Amino acid sequence: MLRAIRAVGSGEAIFSPSIAVRLMDYFANVRPTAAPQVFPELSDREREILDLIAQGHKNAEIAARLVLSPKTVRNHVSNILDKLQVADRARAIIRAREAGLG
Repeated sequence: MLRAIRAVGSGEAIFSPSIAVRLMDYFANVRPTAAPQVFPELSDREREILDLIAQGHKNAEIAARLVLSPKTVRNHVSNILDKLQVADRARAIIRAREAGLG
């Protein structure tokens, strides 16, 4: 009892063996809650469209698939190119595939 009082007094913690095993198991099995988001500067919709672009879909196909107007898709593509600071769709595809999209 005296050892426990001294330990707690010096900032240590005292656990029973069963609690210590549970704590070690918990911290040994901690997994990251979420993977880092690819291209955090993009909105979820822009990331979705970039993924479809990287898969080789044309704007009209993306519009039909996402039930958007072709003009809306063009606007998203333009925003994607600006945010990724790339000159064209081909460079955006390369960046997306390097990041694991497509």
